Amino acid sequence: MTDRPAAKAFTGWHMTAILVAFFAVVMTVNFTMARLASSTFGGTVVDNSYVASQHYNEWLKRADAQDRLAWNETVSLDPARHVLLTVRKNDKPLGDLVVSATVSHPVGRTAPAALQFEPAASGVMRSVEPLALGRWRLDLIVRHSVEEARYRKDVQ
Repeated sequence: MTDRPAAKAFTGWHMTAILVAFFAVVMTVNFTMARLASSTFGGTVVDNSYVASQHYNEWLKRADAQDRLAWNETVSLDPARHVLLTVRKNDKPLGDLVVSATVSHPVGRTAPAALQFEPAASGVMRSVEPLALGRWRLDLIVRHSVEEARYRKDVQ
């Protein structure tokens, strides 16, 4: 037989230390995650989903009317970060467009700002102001005589 040292008894103090350590870790993780979630929350898409739902059928009708226009839009950035917009119908650029646009951060970190467009070569509309670096959400309203289309594009 070998002589083994006697095992120490598991006491209430040991259990208390384990419980305190466990809950300290859980609370630290919860507070950290809550802090990170609240600091990156960019807001809501709509303030009242019930009121927004009342307009749903109207939005569907507007989307169907826009689809019947058969316009194809292309949104890109030039090297100087100006927004380039081309709207085509039957593979031909539409001329005489009136474009109004709003640019904002996708999660609401900046206030929306108006973006002005001017005609450029080959039926392209070019924004007057360049976009800052980063990801941006572009809300466009494009009018050609009495027809209107709305587009939402993310650009980087």
